[in-house]
Amino acid sequence: MKKSLLITLTLLFVCSSLFAQNNSTKVEFREPRSGYWDTIQKGIDTYLGLKNPKAKRQSLKADVSKIEHPSAPGDFKYYWHNKPQSQGRTGTCWSFSTTSFFESEVKRLTGKEVEISELYTVYWEYIEKAKRFASERGNSTLGEGSQGNALQKNFKKYGAVPYEVYSGLLPEQKFYDHQDLFNEFSAFLNKSKENQTWGEDFIVSGVKAILDKYMGTPPEKFTYEGKNWTPQTFLKDYLQINLDDYIAVMSIKNQPYGSYVIYDVPDNWWRNTDYYNIPLDEFMGTLKAAVDNGYTAAFFGDVSEPGIDGFSGLAIVPDFDINPSTISEDARVFRFVNGQTTDDHGIHCVGSTEKNGYTWFLIRESAAGSFNSPNPGYMMYREDYVRLKMMGYLIHKSAVKGHK
Repeated sequence: MKKSLLITLTLLFVCSSLFAQNNSTKVEFREPRSGYWDTIQKGIDTYLGLKNPKAKRQSLKADVSKIEHPSAPGDFKYYWHNKPQSQGRTGTCWSFSTTSFFESEVKRLTGKEVEISELYTVYWEYIEKAKRFASERGNSTLGEGSQGNALQKNFKKYGAVPYEVYSGLLPEQKFYDHQDLFNEFSAFLNKSKENQTWGEDFIVSGVKAILDKYMGTPPEKFTYEGKNWTPQTFLKDYLQINLDDYIAVMSIKNQPYGSYVIYDVPDNWWRNTDYYNIPLDEFMGTLKAAVDNGYTAAFFGDVSEPGIDGFSGLAIVPDFDINPSTISEDARVFRFVNGQTTDDHGIHCVGSTEKNGYTWFLIRESAAGSFNSPNPGYMMYREDYVRLKMMGYLIHKSAVKGHK
């Protein structure tokens, strides 16, 4: 009898401890704080000769001060990657995150440490968007965003170049800024639609003039490490990436599992159907095993949540949203279908660790908020946030069992 009572009390203590841990987050309304975004904005305004202060407002955030978490990248088992770089005032996270992923892949497969130009790919993605806009007679999404597998598409067609030969920055420009670029790009294409001017040569020529003005002209030939290259030979002979070896994995219950499906978001503007859809437990198990065994992954998903806190460098699911232990495929698809979960960011997962019964993922970031963290350019995502809000990841296919 005493033994049974002791077991019961022990179980009650364990359960209450877990409940306390899961219910340690509360809503707080946070006053505006100066952060890295202000640094970017000041740098851009200085470059443009502008003074444009904007009103700030309170934001609803989770109080993560009681969350026990890893404190620094050194607490993780992580793999080689270049130091975090800011995407400035652009919507190009998809290129920054996936370029970083391929840099890590080059290191993993060849031992070479290289910095690849993110903006070279962005340049040609704008061209591809313009071509589709023309071919679809204006019935195609225009935006700065895209998907990580756009790098596979564009690398195959246009090759790749090192950052040092094409940064996409103009002389004396410190931060990327595509606000005026995109305004001119979309205005030009919408005017072409209004005039029913669909000639591809005309469209491409006009868009190239805009891109060259704001980004510079990408090289057709260049010298790197004492040798002459083209973007195609640099990809094939230096980077040595087999682009067919990579797979975009996602988990969404409203499409068939074990199949390649469409990722139905605006940033999948070319309506790509190469996303391999698997159940959520398999999705998470595959990811954890891969990152534990030498792989990195390029995540895509939603970061517009109160559980994301750039100043602490953490991403968790607060219990006032949903208890982390009850996150299911239904909770995940419910948020995606009703629009609470969107696809608004791409990030690079470079390592993982275990703490207090949770897997934590080390994230190399490019968005301004992450540069406010105690480890600038890095975030630490608890597994519940990935399980609920990261819709998929690009990874080497050897890490994914059963794909067709």
